[in-house]
Amino acid sequence: MEARALKKHIRSSPRKMRLVIDLIRGKSAQEALAILRFSTKKPAKDAEMVLRSAIANLSNVNDGASVNPEKVVVQAAFVNQGPTAKRISPAPMGRAYRIRKRSNHLTIVVSTQDS
Repeated sequence: MEARALKKHIRSSPRKMRLVIDLIRGKSAQEALAILRFSTKKPAKDAEMVLRSAIANLSNVNDGASVNPEKVVVQAAFVNQGPTAKRISPAPMGRAYRIRKRSNHLTIVVSTQDS
């Protein structure tokens, strides 16, 4: 059985989010939550929220029955690029520099182990 959760328009670049997501892909849910909880990176907080949501969705798929947390595994986790907000910053001699504020979409799929 599997369930997924996604969060869109997260205000961090996809490259920074991928650094965090690569740490938890394929790990058990408890281990992944511990890694995200003690990570010093800012996107880890958003990733933890999405992982908790995916675990909750897994129990909803199972008609509200509780799921054994030791058997839940992060099956897939991926980051796609979201919309980029373009801003202008003043530069010397009347020029303007472009600032690109990137965002991302995070998807996490969890499943129970087949044992």
